[in-house]
Amino acid sequence: MRYFLAFLAGILLCSNITNAQKPVQQSSSEIYHSLEKLNFLGTALYIAAHPDDENTRLISYLSNETKARTGYLSLTRGDGGQNLIGPELRELLGVLRTQELLAARRIDGGEQFFSRANDFGYSKHPDETLEIWNKEAVLGDVVWAIRNFKPDVIINRFDHRSPGTTHGHHTSSAMLSFEAFDLASNKNAYSKQLELTETWQPQRLFFNTSWWFYGSQEKFDEADKSKMVNLDIGTYYPILGRSNNEIAALASSQHLCQGFGRLSQRGTENEYVELLKGSMPKNANDIFEGIDTSWSRVPGGKAVGEILYAVEKNFDFANPSKHLPQLLEAYELLQKVDDQYWKALKSQELKNIILNVGGLYLEASAETAFSNPGGKLKVNIEAVNRSSADIVLKTISISSTDKELKPSIALKNNEKQTFEIDLDIPEATDYTSPYWLKEKGTLGMYKVDDQKLIGKPETPRAFLAKFQLEFNGKTLTFEKPVIYHYAKPDKGELFQPFEILPEATASFSDKVLIFADGEPKKISVTVKAHADNIKGELQLSHSKGWAVDAESKPFEIANKGDEQTLIFTLTPPADEDENFISPVIKLNGKEITKELVMIDYDHVPTQSVLLPSEAKVVRLNIKKSGEHIGYIVGAGDEVPESLSQIGYIVHTIEPSSIAKGSLDKYDAVVVGIRAYNVVDELKFKQRYLFDYVEKGGNLVVQYNTASRWGNQFENLAPYPITLSRDRVTDENSAVEIIDKKNTLVNYPNKIDAADFNGWVQERGLYFPDKWAKEFTPVLSMSDKGESDKKGSILIAPYGKGNYIYTGLSFFRELPAGVPGAYKLFANMLSVEKNVQPTKLN
Repeated sequence: MRYFLAFLAGILLCSNITNAQKPVQQSSSEIYHSLEKLNFLGTALYIAAHPDDENTRLISYLSNETKARTGYLSLTRGDGGQNLIGPELRELLGVLRTQELLAARRIDGGEQFFSRANDFGYSKHPDETLEIWNKEAVLGDVVWAIRNFKPDVIINRFDHRSPGTTHGHHTSSAMLSFEAFDLASNKNAYSKQLELTETWQPQRLFFNTSWWFYGSQEKFDEADKSKMVNLDIGTYYPILGRSNNEIAALASSQHLCQGFGRLSQRGTENEYVELLKGSMPKNANDIFEGIDTSWSRVPGGKAVGEILYAVEKNFDFANPSKHLPQLLEAYELLQKVDDQYWKALKSQELKNIILNVGGLYLEASAETAFSNPGGKLKVNIEAVNRSSADIVLKTISISSTDKELKPSIALKNNEKQTFEIDLDIPEATDYTSPYWLKEKGTLGMYKVDDQKLIGKPETPRAFLAKFQLEFNGKTLTFEKPVIYHYAKPDKGELFQPFEILPEATASFSDKVLIFADGEPKKISVTVKAHADNIKGELQLSHSKGWAVDAESKPFEIANKGDEQTLIFTLTPPADEDENFISPVIKLNGKEITKELVMIDYDHVPTQSVLLPSEAKVVRLNIKKSGEHIGYIVGAGDEVPESLSQIGYIVHTIEPSSIAKGSLDKYDAVVVGIRAYNVVDELKFKQRYLFDYVEKGGNLVVQYNTASRWGNQFENLAPYPITLSRDRVTDENSAVEIIDKKNTLVNYPNKIDAADFNGWVQERGLYFPDKWAKEFTPVLSMSDKGESDKKGSILIAPYGKGNYIYTGLSFFRELPAGVPGAYKLFANMLSVEKNVQPTKLN
């Protein structure tokens, strides 16, 4: 049981740490709102597959109207999606989307959880999803979440009864939830978990249905609703000054990398949930009807409730600190309750209210943003009591160290007290980094061996400041993460996480190095110092067949934050080969093989991500024609950098600069992914692009879509073409070259089936499904059990030049160093002028 209590305390602590967002200081109305939540003892868990799947309207309603403890379990971190605001993809995108989810929860009042499932990309059926994910492991994670969060009600975002009709991840999330609903109470299911937690049986399972799942509003209006609960989630909260829909819009707008920024909404809106398991509420407007959500549900809780209900009823908005004696009395009684779940949960909530009604501000700020194992720094402590209450600051200590101050001073009204602690970072302190990225996982699963970490949104903070306060003889301890608090002239006051980093990290400027011939290349490796006065050597690890000019090279950096670039000469083998190189820093008897990636956006806390430092090296016999490529950037990709790797000179074209004749200097022009969706000005420049083709240019347009990023552009091509949602998600699916004589698969590189080996995540997406007779399809491919898709590459002559549309995922394949993708893209750029593509009979 003690392990369970320790784990539960960790869950509660993490749910209240906002990881260096500005500390929450509640107004009287917000304190009252927290008090209302304190007096509701009910829990709801919303389950879906990805960031942005969650219904923020319903989460906010349950949290702010019902007052339930509300959580969102997203099975994945959205690693397989795309990024509208920056370059992060895959694991780094998952880190960004994790933080966007946490930002959303800070607004709508929910809590955030995850499984170990990796978003490997679009899946058309749950059979595929659950095979790649490892069904038993992810199911166990859902059971684990239910056993620890203890929801009275569970709500699925998707329908478990409709496999194959939507994203396989979506349906899988509902199927796993449906199964876990019963397994969570079975002591023989995932029994090893019970060493750390206990069984739990939720009361009800719902499906968050709507007209969309019925095909139309008319069909939904006619549907049998006898098993449905109808909630008006458009309610207005005078205490918060916002409607539920306004809060929900603000929450979902945190998903900026997915383009979810939207207008707020107001007014009545109905939300429906369909009962799947458990008893139907007699009140069709209350999912908790019949479930005791009062303090009486907890043995010994009635006495606690009598005090807290009275505080709520008679709350003094002008002077909330007057309630401190009652709140402290309730806290003392709560410690005598035997129910460990409610005791731990409500004790933490009550402590937060005590802190806020007392106007207490407690902060521990490191003098720098980061340090190293074995490092030393000062932590600045601030404590202010902004009330007339008698409060004594007894001790201040830092977790995981023996550092402790014993000021034992009264915190007088509005008199700031400051202290300094000299913090010695233990040598054994782990580096700060997302825990799910510390070990290499599989295509569908992240590897996490520590059961207590599974489900947590973030790695727990390395150091917590513990403030022991005495209120009229009653002692409480409050914990605050050590942060970095600073200001910038152009941004004002800022807070960010305090991190533990290696003394140095190394990175390559290019993650993929293409050797288009046998000539050696100079490889730049940048060593960045995260401590002062470091001196060591850097070794370049490489595979057999590759040769380097020196086994290691020395470096010396005086100041942390500075960098030194070392140059190695790498010679490739004579034959084609794919391999990896990695830098090894040898410093103070340690070997460091990590690189540091910083994710820094204004809407989320700065993230420090340590990843294995490596670069893919590819010896590739590739031919190309032309030299100067114009590139119109879309929603963001690394294709321009990849083209530079094989010798092209890539020029970024600003849409505003496109005019008649301005493109003639380029051997080919490439339009980036989703450019027509995100760059409005392109629609006014299309005539100049067509003019460029007509005069003999090659124009390559990468995939676009009619979606939330913008409407489908009608004049995408010089001839009619219709985009669809067709995609081939199996990166290993067979590819047939259906026009073997086409220039795209013959010049200057011969393309065959082997060139489609080693592709990552998918073949392509949003293929056209209709096109004019002028277009020639070149390839055919399909997912298992589906019809052939022939729209992955279409080419059409136009005037003296060629127009090419491709939905193949070059934006994933080129940065991954897939040889065949480079050859095929080079062919698209090298199409001979005045060559008419062959036509199929």
